[in-house]
Amino acid sequence: MIGEVDAAPAPTSTPPPAPVRRRLFRATAPRLVAGFTLAGALVTLGLAVAIALVARDQATDVAIDQVTQLASVTAHGVVEPRLSDRLLDGDPEAIDAVDDAVTRAVLGDSLIRVLVWDRDGRIVYSDDRREIGDRYPLATDERRVLDANDEAAGVAEDGSGDGKVLEVYHAIRTPGGTPLLYEAYFRYDAVVDAGWDAWRSFAPLSVGALLLLQLVQVPLAVVLARKLQRRERQRERLLRHAVEASTAERRRIAQDLHDGVVQELTGITYGLDASRLRGGSGSAVVSESATRLRESIGSLRTLLVDIYPPNLAQEGLGSALEDLAGGLRRRGVAVTTRLQAVDAVGPAEAALLYRAAQEAVRNVVTHAGATTAAITLVADLGRWRLTVADDGRGFDPADAAARAADGHLGLRSLTDLVDDAGGTVEVRSVPGAGTTVGVEVPRS
Repeated sequence: MIGEVDAAPAPTSTPPPAPVRRRLFRATAPRLVAGFTLAGALVTLGLAVAIALVARDQATDVAIDQVTQLASVTAHGVVEPRLSDRLLDGDPEAIDAVDDAVTRAVLGDSLIRVLVWDRDGRIVYSDDRREIGDRYPLATDERRVLDANDEAAGVAEDGSGDGKVLEVYHAIRTPGGTPLLYEAYFRYDAVVDAGWDAWRSFAPLSVGALLLLQLVQVPLAVVLARKLQRRERQRERLLRHAVEASTAERRRIAQDLHDGVVQELTGITYGLDASRLRGGSGSAVVSESATRLRESIGSLRTLLVDIYPPNLAQEGLGSALEDLAGGLRRRGVAVTTRLQAVDAVGPAEAALLYRAAQEAVRNVVTHAGATTAAITLVADLGRWRLTVADDGRGFDPADAAARAADGHLGLRSLTDLVDDAGGTVEVRSVPGAGTTVGVEVPRS
């Protein structure tokens, strides 16, 4: 028969699509938690070091202030009352009076040197008497302290090899009003030790608070990582389903084109060629060809509507479902429809419900051999409930599982798609007693 001549090889059954392989880094919950914990530990360590440095510097500043105050007490409370104007002339008794006060009440473990200078840079007193009478130019800061009756402190290297020392300067006066510069040397190690002592008393509290914060955050990180992993698996599953559904849809479209329009057009071509070769009037052939072309155009339009109905977005789900019912009627199936509140269906829900109805109707056409069918859409307790029922030959669920394993992915892909949207698909069928496909989708 001409209409059944193969114009092209029929598409063979293609294997199921290979699993989708993600080339991106796959984040697992243990890896995410480990990374978060490591980052938190590094941040905690950095903050602990920063706190240590800041606390030490602050404590050192406080220690320097305390040393400066101690120098002020020794300068004005111990040395200055023992001063005599005769000290300026190097009088031994005046030197002895100051030295006795310094030895008994000033020098100690941290305060190790005391000197008294006049304005000309001459040492009028030193705990090392060999230095008395030596002259050295006064520095700018030292003159400023002397002129302004002020105080100052600074770190310097001790010439005796004791390492760093803290120099503290105070302006003092003799009973006759002559200004002198009091200089005291403190061990800098004592100042640093005071800073570290303050840090050791403060650090455990701050570091402990950081560690406690880290321990609180880790469980939260575990929960978030698991959620992220579930989302990752769900996204991969959706992508795999999309690839499988797309492959199955392309295979179906190729089969429909080959068995329908391509065969018809090939038959028309052969008929026209035969008429041309026989010669004579070809009106009957042309008339038959025109009829078959119109049928082919109708098949193509049906196929286009199956791929995506143009009225789904423009006129809504109700019109699209009526078109599906019309396709069944054109194939001789008596169809009834009951569509409730279809204007309230959102775009995403409409696309999913139409896809479900399309798959169910396709099974009616392909496998059921039904004479009647019913399409029902109702709103029930916050969910859309779609039902497509027919009185066809039905099937055994075990056979349906075997067909799905062989690559017939229609209902399986639909089930996965609806399940990912939070809905359910239920198929009830008995051989010889028809099939009912029920789909429930949450309302937005």
